[in-house]
Amino acid sequence: MKKYKAVVIGVSAGGMKVLTRLLSMLPENFSLPLMIVQHLHPSQSGFYIRYFNEKCALTVKEADEKERIQAGYVYFAPPNYHLLIEEDHSFSLSSDEKVNFSRPSIDVLFESAVDAYHSDLIGIILTGANNDGASGLQLIKHNGGLTLVQNPSEAESPTMPRSAIAAGGADAVLSVEEIGNLLIRLDKNNKR
Repeated sequence: MKKYKAVVIGVSAGGMKVLTRLLSMLPENFSLPLMIVQHLHPSQSGFYIRYFNEKCALTVKEADEKERIQAGYVYFAPPNYHLLIEEDHSFSLSSDEKVNFSRPSIDVLFESAVDAYHSDLIGIILTGANNDGASGLQLIKHNGGLTLVQNPSEAESPTMPRSAIAAGGADAVLSVEEIGNLLIRLDKNNKR
């Protein structure tokens, strides 16, 4: 079974609820770093970071410029910044133009993650009301990474999962619980 080095997640409308379900499933010893773009209001407070730290056994934080990615952390793109992963597995933040009407953009994170992790990457698209992430997920799949999409029938807003599936980017379409269980299995395999 293949070993992976990182997980990137894109989520928009309905994200708080679905991320609470997914992140609360992950055990304290989960070692894969997770990088998340959640479409947020540009002036969003840090409440959501405190909220997820209470619900999740892992350390949750906003990514900082030049910060090195560490195992077992959950990193969120800060509001109004694109989050990029550099080849040395550190972050950079950008206030460049919006992509798919979004900053942070899921596609920007996913495309930079492919450059940094190549095929050792898991990409996940969850609920959302636009098509951000569809081309980035397709790129992850094209480069040999594993791509998972939340089943549109259980997504609060099915547009984003449907767009990712329509673009041909999904290796598997799963419930949030199935995604969580698969991540736990793949992480255990990494430790063998």
